[in-house]
Amino acid sequence: MEYTAGKIGRIFLLKFKDDDVLIDELDRFARKERIRTATFVFLGALKKGDLVTGPKKPVIPPEPNWVGFKDAWEAMGMGSIFTNKLGPQIHIHTAMGKKLKTLTGCVRKRSKVFLVIEAVVFELKGVKATKEIDPKTGLNLLKILK
Repeated sequence: MEYTAGKIGRIFLLKFKDDDVLIDELDRFARKERIRTATFVFLGALKKGDLVTGPKKPVIPPEPNWVGFKDAWEAMGMGSIFTNKLGPQIHIHTAMGKKLKTLTGCVRKRSKVFLVIEAVVFELKGVKATKEIDPKTGLNLLKILK
């Protein structure tokens, strides 16, 4: 295990509106506010989109198991923002429910908000970390900097 320490910086309250693309709006926000590192929690609903619900098999490099969803699901989750030379790298995990069904996974692509999502973003100050493509897995993984 590796770790680094920091402090809570600014705290933001965000309201996403119907049809907002969650990842695009978080990217726009992080760029505007010059967020380097942050974590966030959210609740609301996602209308349609794509999740990765784990790998198809537990091998490295993993092949993602893609699941599409539509028709609006209740959602709650959390995520992180780590900025590298390409800009904000946003990683979101959510648990979603509709009727008696549940999905849990990593929100990807152009997943859209249904009605509203409320989020609280906690900026992390003094944390020395970024995201980089790991050559072994091909994934954009957290890198603790010294």
